[in-house]
Amino acid sequence: MSHTFSNFLYHIVWSTKNREPLIRKELKPRVHGYIRTVVNAEGANLLFINGVDDHVHLLVATPATMLIPSLVEKVKPTSTKWFRRSFPEATNFSWQEGYGAFTVAKSILPGVIKYIENQEEHHKTMTYKEEFLRFLDEQGIPYDPEHVFD
Repeated sequence: MSHTFSNFLYHIVWSTKNREPLIRKELKPRVHGYIRTVVNAEGANLLFINGVDDHVHLLVATPATMLIPSLVEKVKPTSTKWFRRSFPEATNFSWQEGYGAFTVAKSILPGVIKYIENQEEHHKTMTYKEEFLRFLDEQGIPYDPEHVFD
């Protein structure tokens, strides 16, 4: 075969440091737009983004040569600096140290998009911590509950 073909889809999620509710509803479009710009500038394709005041969910398609840690390590510090410049009252804004990245099969893509789209509804009854631990459990990822969050 003379060509390489791939389809790498990831659901990536991270929160603000200490889950501070700093992404107010009126800021979301700008924050998400900026994250989209950075992701796309890095060569990935941000298919969908949403979240609530203390975290974001990204659905990203990446080329075969892109490593998720490299992408996240570019997006988080860049968007932190932008957030602090754009909203001077938020000088203490930053993202949590870690993140979750989960592969997505094309067959369940519509369901993942719907899940990300309905973040406001999910978080009427579930905290970010509960949601994140559920992701880990569903994926069979072992963890120590004492060391998952900042």
